[in-house]
Amino acid sequence: MKRNFITSVAMMVAAFFVGTEIAHAADVSFSGSIRTRYENESKTDFELKDEAYDLIASQIRLNAKANINSDTSAFIQLQSAHTWGSANSSYTASDGDATVGIHQGYFTIKNFMGSGVAAKVGRQEVVLDGHRLFGHTGWTTGAQTHDAIRLTHGHGNALYNFAYMSGVEHTTTAGSDIDIATYVLHGNHQGVLGGALSTYLVFTDDDCGVNSNTCTVQSDNQWYTIGFRQAGKMFGLDYRAEYYYQTGAADGAGQQIAPGAVGETAGTTHSTVGYTDETSREAYMYGVRVGKAFSNLPMKPKVTLWYDYLSGNSDEDMNGGDWGAFDTHFDTGHKFYGFMDLFLNNTGSNTNFMGLQDIAIKLVLKPAPKWTLKADVHHFRTAESVGANPDMAMRTGLIPGGIGCTNGYQTSRDCGGNRGMNTEIGSEVDLTLVHALNANTKLQFGYSMFMAESLYHLLDGTSIANGWENQAHWAYVQARVGF
Repeated sequence: MKRNFITSVAMMVAAFFVGTEIAHAADVSFSGSIRTRYENESKTDFELKDEAYDLIASQIRLNAKANINSDTSAFIQLQSAHTWGSANSSYTASDGDATVGIHQGYFTIKNFMGSGVAAKVGRQEVVLDGHRLFGHTGWTTGAQTHDAIRLTHGHGNALYNFAYMSGVEHTTTAGSDIDIATYVLHGNHQGVLGGALSTYLVFTDDDCGVNSNTCTVQSDNQWYTIGFRQAGKMFGLDYRAEYYYQTGAADGAGQQIAPGAVGETAGTTHSTVGYTDETSREAYMYGVRVGKAFSNLPMKPKVTLWYDYLSGNSDEDMNGGDWGAFDTHFDTGHKFYGFMDLFLNNTGSNTNFMGLQDIAIKLVLKPAPKWTLKADVHHFRTAESVGANPDMAMRTGLIPGGIGCTNGYQTSRDCGGNRGMNTEIGSEVDLTLVHALNANTKLQFGYSMFMAESLYHLLDGTSIANGWENQAHWAYVQARVGF
């Protein structure tokens, strides 16, 4: 008995030391964060009858990183993203919140088969350059990840990335393969014009059709995005310039702007042909930014001028069978198109597929140590005007036509008189105050206001019967603790 007891203890001690040695060899480390944000907003509806809505949301993350050996590592990130009061355990005998899941989980091989290529395989965030086409949408409570394979190779001042991302794994009952996958070839070259030049070739293999309302029929929707981004600092100025062009198929466009009959507005006949499944894609976007920091002045101000242009559909595009609305892929739109998030749809539906212009000026101040104040002013316009494209506007319902409908804009959206409108959507002001409370804790306060023009109400589908509200507001308080 005594001998068996001693043997058991010896085995336990041995197991403890073996386990300790394995953990030590793997070099496992843990980290995490908790982010809680209170929001009060009236940004989702511009009708007078609607009251402000508030909520509290939390993002909780626990990270485990294992450096297994000199070439191999693994990373797992658990995340719980939920709104307070959802699956609320306060009114149940058992906590019903089941929101914890794998946000990221991948392994990395630094020198795969001696090739000098690093391979990252598994669920991961894919962020390239400034989040323009590929970002993690980190402002959202859940953020975005991809089931992906990413290969990286560095050579001199250049870094090359290839990524395969599986977006949709879907098979219809008829057995059709309607998966969606994205392939990215990205190169980053340092030391160009005081900064870095990035080049992009993106192939989207979309057998469903990103413009489709439903994924029930296989389509031939393969298209490309080609472009570049140059960012750096020259002559004391921070700058960025980028351009992307899209070509290929646009299957599913007919489900967004379907073929229709001839329309008539104020006695004038217009073709409203719409799109079909044979539609091709011809779209582009460009953006420029120039900023200047004045570190020798009080509060160290920095001023940035900003302009983005995303192409949209026009009458000429529609009649020629070309889809002109730029697709922003997996961008972190909150960073670019105003903090109220009114223009986030990647296909451009927020502006009726008529494109977007963003003219902005941004100011950053350091009023005190550990405090940062930011003020952004945006002016938004469509890329294509309603007045110059009555066919498109009628086909999509912005200005439904009818004989005898003349002016009447103030009383009815369904009137051809609306076609006198141009491109102005509205303006937005975003104020942000950030305080680094300590090395692990950051507090953030924000207020935004959107001032809508008449065109915004048509794009948003605001009900005239309920009354138009020309201003919307949003405020938040956020705390993030990292460990």
